Amino acid sequence: MIIVSFGTVSCNKFLEEHPNGKLSSDKVFTKKEDLYSAQYALQERLIMFSKHALTFIPWFAGDDVATHSASNKWAMREFDVMTVTDMNAYMVNTSTGNWPNLWKVIKAANYNINYADKALPLGAPQADVDVAKGAGYFWRAYCYFYLVRAWGPLPLILQSDELDISAPVYKVSEVFDQIVEDLKKAEELLPLNYPAPTFWKPWSQNETNILPNRAAAQATLSYVYLYMASPWPLNYGSEYYALAANEAKKVIDGCENNTYYYKMYDNFSQIHSRAENWKNLETILYIPYHEATGTGDGSQSARGSINDIHDCSGGYNDVVAEIGYWIDFPEGDRKEWTYAPVTFVRDLGEPHTDGTRRGEARPWWHNDVPVLERQPTSRKMAFTQWDNARGNLEYNHWLDFSDQTGGWSLQARLMIRLPEVYLFYAEAMFRQGIADAKAVELLNKVRNRANGSLDPARNIYNAGMGASSLAEAAYDEHGWEVACYYPSMAPRFSDQQRMNRLKEHYDWRKKMQDDNLFYTIKDDDGNVVAQLRELYGPVDAWSPEKMYAPYPDPDKRAIPSLVEAEKNKLNLIK
Repeated sequence: MIIVSFGTVSCNKFLEEHPNGKLSSDKVFTKKEDLYSAQYALQERLIMFSKHALTFIPWFAGDDVATHSASNKWAMREFDVMTVTDMNAYMVNTSTGNWPNLWKVIKAANYNINYADKALPLGAPQADVDVAKGAGYFWRAYCYFYLVRAWGPLPLILQSDELDISAPVYKVSEVFDQIVEDLKKAEELLPLNYPAPTFWKPWSQNETNILPNRAAAQATLSYVYLYMASPWPLNYGSEYYALAANEAKKVIDGCENNTYYYKMYDNFSQIHSRAENWKNLETILYIPYHEATGTGDGSQSARGSINDIHDCSGGYNDVVAEIGYWIDFPEGDRKEWTYAPVTFVRDLGEPHTDGTRRGEARPWWHNDVPVLERQPTSRKMAFTQWDNARGNLEYNHWLDFSDQTGGWSLQARLMIRLPEVYLFYAEAMFRQGIADAKAVELLNKVRNRANGSLDPARNIYNAGMGASSLAEAAYDEHGWEVACYYPSMAPRFSDQQRMNRLKEHYDWRKKMQDDNLFYTIKDDDGNVVAQLRELYGPVDAWSPEKMYAPYPDPDKRAIPSLVEAEKNKLNLIK
């Protein structure tokens, strides 16, 4: 799939695609506007990469989300139960797969990095060239950060028009070195905000940034350092926790002194709402979608709630929330707006008189809900379609899915939010053994919003708890903030992976299956209303190799170094 993304061995042909602003490498930048075209090509690849739930299925191995129990979800379930084959359909599929689409983004990012300077003699301002290169460095780093978490050691392809099939595979630590280098360059080159300069006005909308800016680079670098500092796989410790805190603090200070416009919403319900979708002031990095190319796999609209809502028919509902995480999730506004309040069940009750389909809503665990659907679902991905009969209303879980959307939407992907940066800073400080007052303040701010009020009188965290307990609190709060939202740059899976806690969850899921254990579901009065469990789980014993997925078979057959690396991944960490 790397070869598919970067061209065949005859590499001089790989960019001879002309749609969507793509340029041939032997005819780059004949006018300054070609710089805009190259950026559009990168943005188009990002949209195609991030539009599907299928892209993010490696994150399903975390304890917050799982795969729907239908039998046709086997390819997703391989990632969910951490037993992935090298011919997994969503690794090798070149249109909707995760591995190939990441390499396609890297290809477009390399193009901007390697050729943007050619626009300078054509009259493009230096600032515009810096934006093009900065965005390229940022998204290349983002993709390698995704790839190294899911697959481990990797080739490093840094030229847009070269693919050497004898290229070596680099250790995980070396891949992280490249990620850090790219993000530092992005931080240096990217502007504070858009539109600046005038040429780049199309890269902001409603006075919010479409392209990554300096804050996005700083926030991403903060989490990368946090990941590198954590126990697995690199375990670099205090020095890197300090670096993580420093990058996060740049964003926090920039927001407090109005260098950046980002702010934390007062209400958790606003984050994933339709009303805030195209001007989300909490989101530091996001990918928007548009309707110009219609709907479908080849369009630039988003595959939305069809993946996550039980009411959807035809086998497209792919993602459910794990029951155990739902049970342990703290009550309050954040839980209310993380999980769907009810499941709509068709063919229940009396026919409706308002033209909507017959059916009624039930709690997800109710006996009226089909057995394969008796799991909680995410509320965060629910979104009405732009041209549906209900106009611009927010999604209503008490109504039928088909009355509100056809499954395609303009729901932006929210990759990094300001409260996450608060928690990156807090955890990084606490992991150093420092019960920092600012970190405690920000930790409480996130929790108080989750409880429905920003009133400091409701604070539950204090320095007297000790840095170790506070670090775990920051870790937990981040999990609850991003739960059931797989497009996050730092999903729950990633936190569990870096803290080396995936085995713990894996073993628990296997025990539930082996010992026929069930979760007890209670109503608000404490009455037992159901006993349920995940309908599937891991079947084989844990092994450390499960921390990484195998490389796709087509690439292993083409690139010999991948075959050797596959045999020895855990010895290619540092």
